[in-house]
Amino acid sequence: MSSDFKPGDIVAQQVQRIPRSGIREFFDLVQGRPDVISLGVGEPDFVTPWHIRESAIYALERGHTSYTSNLGLPKLRAAISGYIAGGFKVRYDPETQILVGVGVSEMLDITLRAIINPGDEILYHEPCYVSYAPGIALAHGVPVPMPCLAKNGFAVTANAIEQAITPRTKALMLNFPTNPTGGTMTRESLEAIACLARCHNLLVITDEIYAELTFEGKHTSIAALPGMAERTIFLHGFSKAYAMTGFRIGYACGPPALIEAMMRIHQYSMLCASIISQEAAIEALQHGAESVAEMKEQYRLRRNFIVKAFNDMGLECQMPRGSFYAFPSVQSTGLSSGEFASLLVAEENIACVPGNAFGPSGEGHLRCCFATGLEQIKVACERMARFVRSLKTAGS
Repeated sequence: MSSDFKPGDIVAQQVQRIPRSGIREFFDLVQGRPDVISLGVGEPDFVTPWHIRESAIYALERGHTSYTSNLGLPKLRAAISGYIAGGFKVRYDPETQILVGVGVSEMLDITLRAIINPGDEILYHEPCYVSYAPGIALAHGVPVPMPCLAKNGFAVTANAIEQAITPRTKALMLNFPTNPTGGTMTRESLEAIACLARCHNLLVITDEIYAELTFEGKHTSIAALPGMAERTIFLHGFSKAYAMTGFRIGYACGPPALIEAMMRIHQYSMLCASIISQEAAIEALQHGAESVAEMKEQYRLRRNFIVKAFNDMGLECQMPRGSFYAFPSVQSTGLSSGEFASLLVAEENIACVPGNAFGPSGEGHLRCCFATGLEQIKVACERMARFVRSLKTAGS
């Protein structure tokens, strides 16, 4: 037998080049520390509303434990169609234009795999969710980041997009409200981007998982703008607004040809989303608006408190207009985001995610999730303020 076999050598090159998630890598440091207050994980601290949980239990009691159509339960697709038409002003045929899957993460993955040929360039704005660039690379595409600056409210500009477009550009990825910055886009800004997409014949992939958590202004989907529904993949789900992270339900809406292509991948990988979770999602869409509004108001109160606290302690922080993340700057401390986050955990038991986990443009910031109880946020801010004071004393 040969002794030269090395399993690591046969790992695909595109996988070898993918870094570990900056979020998970950082949280390996805080495992086994029960006293840590986490402002890091992007997950609501609310339990899924009871009526939604009850619908899942009832589905089990009725014996709903089978596979569903690859596309998802017809009743759920019909409910999604009505919800998107009412809230986002875009109409999708539930028979041919909606695909239900295992979270927005799967929907994004199969979107990229369905459209990318090797070497295709995909534009995305940064700082961004950690899976965007790796997802493009794993599909053999070329990730092309565009910085979103604090001075622009962490929005992406049409000018930045236009400068990044080349003959190999195939699609543009958007995520507003944005994880990790809380940035949003105005309708006027989206109209300028839509004009670019039409002029350069680009597909737009829009991840709007935080749309319901828009605090300032009114959320607009680029898919609703003239001439855009036919060139847009609209991604959404239930994890954030409905506190249903563990149910793993997301969906994609778009032109029939693209949804069909995505379904072909989905059928050979996930096959279908859990029928129990799909039943719960139907209940969420039909009767969940009040729960969403109540949770959103709590997030608003927490947002207002934590942003003021950051600015009071000398960490400049813009008011996030959406999502449940604040993105304070730590540049005034002279520390990198990684150094600040590591010392903060070690000295004060407060866990935040270094901004560079979300791309080089995030350096100098922290992602702080305020989907944590207000009392814990208050304690965390007191400890962080003490830590910042200690840095100033040490430096004086």
